[in-house]
Amino acid sequence: MKTKETILTGCLIVTLCACSDFLELNESDYYSKGALFMSFDRAKNVVTNVYGYLQDGFANVAGTMQDAATDDAINAWQTTGLKVYYDGSWSPINVIDDQWSHYYAGIRAANFFLENYPEDFPEYEYNEGYQEKLIQWKYYPYEVQVLRAYFHFELLKRYNHIIIAEHTYERNEVNQLEPSSFEEVIQFIVDECDMAAPNLPVSFEKVPGGETGRVTRGTAMALKARALLYAASPLNNPENDRTKWLKAAAAAKSLLDASETNGWYQLIGEETTNNLTAKGLIFDRRIGDSNSFERANFPIGYEGGNSGVCPSQNLAEAFDMRDGTPFDWNNEEHRKNMLNADARDPRFAKVFLCNGNKFKDKILETYQGGFHALPKDGGTPTSYYLRKHVLEWISFTAGSTTTGRHVWPLFRYAEVFLNYAEALGEAQGPTFKGTVNGVNYTMSAKEAVDKVRMRSGMPPLPEGLTKTDFIERVHKERRVELAFEGHRFWDLRRWKTGEATENIWGLVITKNEDDTFEYQRKVVQQRIWENKMYFYPLANSELFKNNKLVQNTGWE
Repeated sequence: MKTKETILTGCLIVTLCACSDFLELNESDYYSKGALFMSFDRAKNVVTNVYGYLQDGFANVAGTMQDAATDDAINAWQTTGLKVYYDGSWSPINVIDDQWSHYYAGIRAANFFLENYPEDFPEYEYNEGYQEKLIQWKYYPYEVQVLRAYFHFELLKRYNHIIIAEHTYERNEVNQLEPSSFEEVIQFIVDECDMAAPNLPVSFEKVPGGETGRVTRGTAMALKARALLYAASPLNNPENDRTKWLKAAAAAKSLLDASETNGWYQLIGEETTNNLTAKGLIFDRRIGDSNSFERANFPIGYEGGNSGVCPSQNLAEAFDMRDGTPFDWNNEEHRKNMLNADARDPRFAKVFLCNGNKFKDKILETYQGGFHALPKDGGTPTSYYLRKHVLEWISFTAGSTTTGRHVWPLFRYAEVFLNYAEALGEAQGPTFKGTVNGVNYTMSAKEAVDKVRMRSGMPPLPEGLTKTDFIERVHKERRVELAFEGHRFWDLRRWKTGEATENIWGLVITKNEDDTFEYQRKVVQQRIWENKMYFYPLANSELFKNNKLVQNTGWE
């Protein structure tokens, strides 16, 4: 690399693209192995290609954010392809976010590297920088191993029945492969992370080249913790096996303890959006300078703005009042201060653009008949626009258009605290401290949540919460802290609370003659939810290729 920037910004695809069959290795698709692995730089391109299969969530489904298919948001344009999720048209012949081939192509690229990389490049021993490059090189196999595990996890949470692909396959093998059980895939992911983690650096800051954006020890540990949390959740743990929750808690604890002891990450008051220097950022996907996200999400009425993802009233009411009291629509004082940033959880203002907010030196008008509201085409149906991830300083002024770097957080330190809190809370309750199965839990589940809340300027949760009430508050805390980071869609599924997406509420704002406002809640979209939607359907095209694949329940 010529700079110390990420290896992900501009990913060189060295013709390691997908074959017609998702796992088939056809060497005609590649340069010769000798050519690919003849030097450090060429071999590094093979690794870079594997990183290229990582995806961000800025416009990952039907050209918009997947969050607009949850109860957190709605897309202002009713023609969006995202509606396949909830209009009843989703089926094995009408799939959406079909990542089967994509991630298996990434897995195949990872396997190709892991099966063919050389231990050394002795013919370059006397070249300048040889020892430095050799230090970098020793980490690549472990980085790729974790990426392969991550790709398996992305497939598993979508499709449930997937094939563990530990090596490349010949043409006659591909369509005879049998899927593994959910538990077997989780164990594979855990084993891969456990194997790779000790061999990875905590940071690449002191590794020659100083590259950022690469898989670290923390990445492997965070992936393990997330995978085990999903495995313990109601969707995948219907018998509510307490030992699965404890495994998830222990995995999260390992990362929290290591970070606390060695100063890996920090849970501090900082901007975590589009911030490469955030102390709580564990692993990210970076997008080269662009303005497409702003064009898709600036409010209607702003130059270049096309509207797009509009947060819902459902989400707005998930944010507490500043004193820690849960928002209550029937509380007149809460309703009166609903859009008052000083009266709400500080994170509210980082997520929502509301009526009366200043944005790009203009006052946002989302009341009925306002300059940025319906009935203008694309006007927000909820009265809210999205602030999170949006670079306000981006300009679309003719002759002075600007672009900016966007950073999608794949793993954040705050998530690990919330994973720990949920898992330990489910297993032992909110205030438990002590030793279980040889693990000493010195931080209670409530204390873990409180750390996240206090970091953001909120008071701790109240004392005396029942286990049921505490878990409800943990779920809400995840929703608030991780809003629009790609979690809500999957949390609703693993918790088996998909019916929450049936009614999307908005806020109707009426401006009075005295310049005061009145608020009314209104259902702005009704959606179809069926329990079969907890997992994706496998596309019929894949089932036709391999009759050993298993269609998910309800999609037959």
